[in-house]
This record gives sequence, structure tokens and C-alpha cells, in this order.
Amino acid sequence: MADSEQERAPRGIDTTKPSVSRVYDFMLGGKDNYEADRQMARMALRVAPDAPQAARANREFLVRVVRHLAGQAGIRQFLDLGSGLPTRGNVHEIAQSVAAGARVVYVDHDPIVLIHGRALLAVDAGTTVVEADLREPDAILGHPDVTRLIDFAEPVALLMFGILHHLADHEDPGGITRHLMDRLAPGSYLAVSHFHNPGEALPEVSRQAYAAEKIFNETLGTGRWRTREEILAYFDGLELLEPGLVPLPEWRPEAEDRAEPGITYHTFVGAVARKP
Repeated sequence: MADSEQERAPRGIDTTKPSVSRVYDFMLGGKDNYEADRQMARMALRVAPDAPQAARANREFLVRVVRHLAGQAGIRQFLDLGSGLPTRGNVHEIAQSVAAGARVVYVDHDPIVLIHGRALLAVDAGTTVVEADLREPDAILGHPDVTRLIDFAEPVALLMFGILHHLADHEDPGGITRHLMDRLAPGSYLAVSHFHNPGEALPEVSRQAYAAEKIFNETLGTGRWRTREEILAYFDGLELLEPGLVPLPEWRPEAEDRAEPGITYHTFVGAVARKP
């Protein structure tokens, strides 16, 4: 990495190791990434050359979900876990364009997200960003900046886009998700997008998923492409909205969507469910 890149990094940010947030930023065409992130992304692109389309599909899924929840579902509180770096079409922008009083809390464990997020949100009293780890859900729920904006007696949209697949099995992503949903009021929603391995149903896609999982774990130390049954288990006890768990572009597509389907189409799925 060039010295100039190191100099441009905010104080306290380690640019010598790739970051999930910054790799995703690179895939979306952003500029808040460094050479270690780009090297990791290029390795992933050799296995999944259409990965940027999958990243775009995830953002478009986020837009459609938040628009629906703020609109038809009437949700006014959003807790976005693993929010990543700010980009075009952030949750608070979408939600507040539908419902002016919507409140949004972004949570991420990457300190660079906190730096960029606070700069973006300096003038928005209904939105904040918190540095916290999903593996400590009670610390998130009890954080003073969270409780200042989120009333847990009222329905909340729990957004977990592209985050649960970065928890290993022994970290119990399903248990963490259930613990969080148990604390939310009836009428709350859970939205998840997740890396998916379709197994024998799509052997070529499954091989790509295994290869990508190997690269992610060797470079980022994280990444789990789960089966359909494993992902559906996150929604146990909840009411899945139509069309259920599907590849991201198939969840209530809209005319303005631009993500083009490729082999990675089947390795990134999502769903939304309501707590009865």
C-alpha cells in the first residue's frame, strides 16, 4: 500500500488488513477502501466475477425492504446491524423519504464506519451510528444512543443485511437473532440477507460458494455460505412476508432495479418476517 493511502486513513484505522465494510464498499464502486481491501476483493472476483452485481442486488433489496416497512408496514424505528460504510440510498434517507419522523440507529463494529457515519449524520437528530459488536446483543440494546432513539415498547425493524454470514456457527447467529427479536415488541420485523450455498440443487453454484467461503475465511477470517434450511431457521416463530426466502432480486422487484443476474444470483438470498 502506498504511503499516501496510509496518510489518508483516519487516525486509528488499520489499513494493512482487509475490512468487511471496506471490501463491500469497493464492490459497490465506493472510494472508502485501501489496497488490502482491493486485493481481497480481486481474489473474490476471480471466483465470483459478478460479485459487484450481488453487492448491488443487496443494496437494492435494502431499498425495497425499508421502503415497504416505512410505508405499508408503518414502521418508524429502524435498527440496522452491520450497517457498513455510508453509501447512496442509506436506510435513514429511504425511511425518512417515506415517513419524515422515522428514527434510525446504525450499528457496526468497524471504527471507520463510526467516523464516516457521524460526519454524515451530524445534522440529523433522528439518526445516529453506534460502534458495537453483534456478538454482544445486550450491549447494543442497552446502549444509551440506541435507547435514546429506539422505543422498544413500539415495533422496530431489525435489519441484518449481509451480517449474519460473518458469524461462525459456534458464535450462534441464530441464538443472537432470536435474543434480539425476543426483546422487540409484537409487530416488529426482521429483514435478513445472507450468503447461500444451494448444495446439490445447483452444483456449479455450490462449488463457487465453497471457493468463495475459503477465500473469505483465509483473508477476512470470516464468511459462511449457509443452506436454505439454516437461513430459514432465523425466522422461526415469525411470519414470513411473500415471496419468502428468495434470491435478492426476486424479493418484490421494481422497475428501477439494475442488478444483473449471474451465477452469484443464487448465492445471496433474503427474506423479511413479522413478529406476531
